[in-house]
Amino acid sequence: MNIYSPSQLSPLTRLFSASVFREMAKKGRSGLFRRLIEQTDLSKRVASSATVGDTFDAAFDILNIVGNRDEYIYRSAISHKILMGTHSLRTAGMLNEFRVGDSKADLVILNGTATVYEIKSERDSLARLANQIEDYKRVFAKVNVITSESHIDGVLATASDDIGVMYLSNRYRIRTVREAVDCPARISPVAVFESLRTAEAAQILKAIGITVPQVPNTQRHAAMRSLFIGIDPTVLHLEMVRTLKRTRNLAPLGELVKCLPDSLHAAALSVSVRHTDHPRLIDAITTPMHAAMTWS
Repeated sequence: MNIYSPSQLSPLTRLFSASVFREMAKKGRSGLFRRLIEQTDLSKRVASSATVGDTFDAAFDILNIVGNRDEYIYRSAISHKILMGTHSLRTAGMLNEFRVGDSKADLVILNGTATVYEIKSERDSLARLANQIEDYKRVFAKVNVITSESHIDGVLATASDDIGVMYLSNRYRIRTVREAVDCPARISPVAVFESLRTAEAAQILKAIGITVPQVPNTQRHAAMRSLFIGIDPTVLHLEMVRTLKRTRNLAPLGELVKCLPDSLHAAALSVSVRHTDHPRLIDAITTPMHAAMTWS
């Protein structure tokens, strides 16, 4: 196994950051990408004819070695094997880094229900896991922790029996240790409200048949919050899923995803870029590496 030091892994991890992805989409090139490549040995690992996309794939392969894996590798596995494997971009929605109480949910998939996936890679600590789980149970019907084999015992000791436990195998497959219980009745309507955009909260109220109060903006939050308190949790959860699938629709990204290497699918699904910037992003990814090394 080729385990890199933290200082060696850092530039590889940053290659998949939103900063690099957005810079490529905005400018058709990325000086940050070039600088990060110079901090790695990737130029020796790819063919002389390699493109930027080939180099992303090579970086991904290094990060996907057990012991090197970071959050992005797990996010990619969920995107490929659950979102686009079990479901599809046309039928399911996905939320990234969704704020819930004092926590930020790594990834949420919306299909018939809302399932949150908390990622704990081999490079992560389990110190905050108990509090994160409690926050997620107040908003999502199903809570999963996806982790490395080395963390399984620690996760099982921390998470109650209704929490799903999964791990990413050496072969980059998601294995289930324990299934999550689907329990929308336990959610907190107030916690749901505090996690939503104001427009989404208004759409949910309207769909349930509750009139949105016509009050000054300074009073709107408190007025809507008080209405959410009285909503049945199961009814609210169902309408939340329907609304978020519509407002966070991923179907328009389908064509972009097809044009990118597998290693960048998770970035395309999680980093927001304008549709008009998609051609520039694709051009950047198909650029030969010898040309990309002149980017500034």
